Amino acid sequence: MLESKVHRVRVRLSARDDYHIEIGPGALETLGAVARRSLSPYARRVAVISNRKVFNLMGARVMKDLRAAGFAATYWLMGDGERHKSLLTAERALDFLTKSGIERSDAVVALGGGVVGDLAGFVAAVYLRGIAYIQVPTTLLAQIDSSVGGKTAVNTDAGKNLIGAFHQPRAVVVDTETLRTLPPRELTAGWCEAIKQGAVGSRRLFEETRRFLARGTSLSRARSRNKLLEPAAASADEVVTMAKLIAAQCAFKAKIVVGDERESVERLNHRSRRILNFGHTIAHALESVTRYKRFRHGEAVGYGMLAAGEISVRLGLLGASELESLRAAVSLAGRLPRANDLDESAILTALSSDKKAVSGHVQWVLLERIGRARIVNGGEISPRIVRSSLRAALAA
Repeated sequence: MLESKVHRVRVRLSARDDYHIEIGPGALETLGAVARRSLSPYARRVAVISNRKVFNLMGARVMKDLRAAGFAATYWLMGDGERHKSLLTAERALDFLTKSGIERSDAVVALGGGVVGDLAGFVAAVYLRGIAYIQVPTTLLAQIDSSVGGKTAVNTDAGKNLIGAFHQPRAVVVDTETLRTLPPRELTAGWCEAIKQGAVGSRRLFEETRRFLARGTSLSRARSRNKLLEPAAASADEVVTMAKLIAAQCAFKAKIVVGDERESVERLNHRSRRILNFGHTIAHALESVTRYKRFRHGEAVGYGMLAAGEISVRLGLLGASELESLRAAVSLAGRLPRANDLDESAILTALSSDKKAVSGHVQWVLLERIGRARIVNGGEISPRIVRSSLRAALAA
């Protein structure tokens, strides 16, 4: 890969935890070199955690590159989907690390989407009280969101991501060519998260994302409400634009993470890391009541953003025209799975298990305008407003 194709975003946490995100077409070819310079000089073994679908596409290249860099590389494959992001799966992965002889100076490589990244990061955080790991995200959502910032977790029957740890990666390698392997729904999920990041913190990023989606290329997969539009093949220029946009998304999230690494519950301003949870309150409830089988995470976030936008308007925080801009952007991201048949009461009950609750109240991330978020205590929002907003969003 030519150096000129690489976008490098630095995450400046501390002298110990600083790391770089390498972004560009073909970046996977640099993994061995990145691992060698990012890990301890005593690192000998690397354990790759992935799933079968991703590993069949990219595993051979990854293993070859790591071994060429002098590592004894092994791999372990988990199931595909949120329901496999569990303590049982984590226990099996930990057993694999033990049998592989992974030591404190060694590392884990997470090769896959957000589920793989969360599980592998959690396992790395707790094995031997914490070992190094490298994120190699292969979905759009993971590339711009879950691989950046050090949040790791598993799900339980009580809710999503209730057991986890903050554990920063040593490096993130984003190969934009992996996006060509994704089905349309995975791209929709990722673009919903991209819209979210612009909506809460940067109108410029929001507009850049919206314009890219409006092109309708094979990388944006633009859709109307009623039918799938035939995407055009992505040109070389569009591939370059895509890499720049992903780099901008990563840089935005890195800036938020650096200012509030562990998501302080006392911090309530528009630079709190909690603003990145816009849309997630409803999203996690939707995933829970459907047992993680109906929605990709980003698709659920799409509905969650619309619900939070509706609440914002009903509270007088957000203008109706801004909500329409949000709706239009979510529409460009792609068709969302049907949600108007779900039990509203079950969704509202699931909200009570939200891990972001403080003093017994859900902390809603709402909008004052596109590019400016506000955190509002759920005790200040009537159940009637929440219910009517949810109904309007799910009917979209």
